[in-house]
Amino acid sequence: MTKYLSPEDVYRLDKNSEFLGIDTLILMENAGKSVADFIASKLGDKKHVVVICGTGNNGGDGFVSARHLASLGYEVTVVLIGKSALIRSEIARKNYEILKRMIFSVNLVEINYSSKLSKLEEILSSDVDIVIDALLGVGIKGAARGLALEVIRKINEMKQKHGFIIVSIDVPSGFNVFEGRIIGDMVNADYTITFHGLKKGFDLEKVGEVLVRSIGIPPEAELIVGPGDVVNCLKKRTKWSHKGDFGRVLVIGGSKDYSGAPALAAMAALRTGADLVIVATPEPISNVIRSFSPNLIVKPLPGEVLNNKSIDVLEPIITNFDSIVLGPGIGLNDETLETAANIAKLVSKKNIPLLIDADGLKAIAKYGVPSGKIVITPHAGEFNILFNEKPPIELRERGEIVRKKAEENGIIILLKGHVDVISDGLAVKFNTTGNPGMTVGGTGDVLSGITATFMAQCSDLFLASCAGAFVSGYAGDLAFQRKSYELLATDVIEEIPSVLRMLRGV
Repeated sequence: MTKYLSPEDVYRLDKNSEFLGIDTLILMENAGKSVADFIASKLGDKKHVVVICGTGNNGGDGFVSARHLASLGYEVTVVLIGKSALIRSEIARKNYEILKRMIFSVNLVEINYSSKLSKLEEILSSDVDIVIDALLGVGIKGAARGLALEVIRKINEMKQKHGFIIVSIDVPSGFNVFEGRIIGDMVNADYTITFHGLKKGFDLEKVGEVLVRSIGIPPEAELIVGPGDVVNCLKKRTKWSHKGDFGRVLVIGGSKDYSGAPALAAMAALRTGADLVIVATPEPISNVIRSFSPNLIVKPLPGEVLNNKSIDVLEPIITNFDSIVLGPGIGLNDETLETAANIAKLVSKKNIPLLIDADGLKAIAKYGVPSGKIVITPHAGEFNILFNEKPPIELRERGEIVRKKAEENGIIILLKGHVDVISDGLAVKFNTTGNPGMTVGGTGDVLSGITATFMAQCSDLFLASCAGAFVSGYAGDLAFQRKSYELLATDVIEEIPSVLRMLRGV
């Protein structure tokens, strides 16, 4: 089945490639050169080329194409639509500056007002063979407007008069990839050279003859979890944001023997940006958990361990939360396991996103795995207990068994390990952040809290699970830089804001 890339997919692949160490300047170079190579091989007898560029990265691809065509002996005119001072990215600007120095081989023209469109008309009337359309890329929302719209109309008008060939870079300008259709005016391309894969809507609309070209994005950019996956899960904050907009998380956990686990999960959720986190825990340890931090709100539950009376307290309040964590520190008491399984079924019926970890996994292993909006986060041993199957070491085989079990149970599985494996039964992603120092107790609870916050903020639970794995591992890597193998779970929590700050800058 052909996959059609959305703008989010394109952004994700670019950022993940950068995370892998591939400079976006290289991707732009490969994109522009592939267009020039196509023209040289397919249309080599036509020597007068006009490259019409916008101020975004699509225009940057056009600048690179112009440089390569000039080096092949073509007569090249580059028309920048907009002010050069407004070229948005550093890599596009760098390629524009190169063209400015090519004073003998490239004619560079800037058009930033409608009144100057007569200059474009003059250029397009001068025995032009090929027009390269690098005006607007995949990022356009709605219809083209303003000067860009006038330029699109002028290109199409002059094509009818003079019959030159139009080659569009990535998408014909004006094509809306967000909606996968033409909205308003679009450049009437003869050829569209698109990168990495077909774009959303290319199977429905006429975009000329489409040729897909590789620009060096490796398969790992799709397979691994990288910043490009996480940024789509970061909820934007506005001036008018208020309490509750960024998630209410309930952590159900703890017992007379284990008080730290639910506290760690709750603190991690808060550090990831949840607005409200409540820990529901047996009454004898409720004050112990409160004492960890004044930021923690605690809801006492009757008894020394989670028991059936807990459900009477929890059932009226669970619909107040955007995500729920079940399992940290609950212990292995028989009544506790039965209660945890019943809570999982109750939350599933209420259609609330639920993350099950730690001893909560033992409960569903014994009483059945409910389907629905459920994420489970087992390590290899817990996976074996759940599904009576040991995950293999080889990553592709490991990914396939995780995918298969996720599909069979209608859930999302985040299998923790040296490389985390995440699947919703369809897609499989591998997270490579993290280090052996994170074998210390409590880091799994931290992962639960981080992931629960993303589950509260992001409707795509698979994406939220990927984000949780990446941020947890990356925070662990930062903690490792400071503490080496002697890091603690609390050290990981303290690094979460640094990771999120980095991601917001991506």
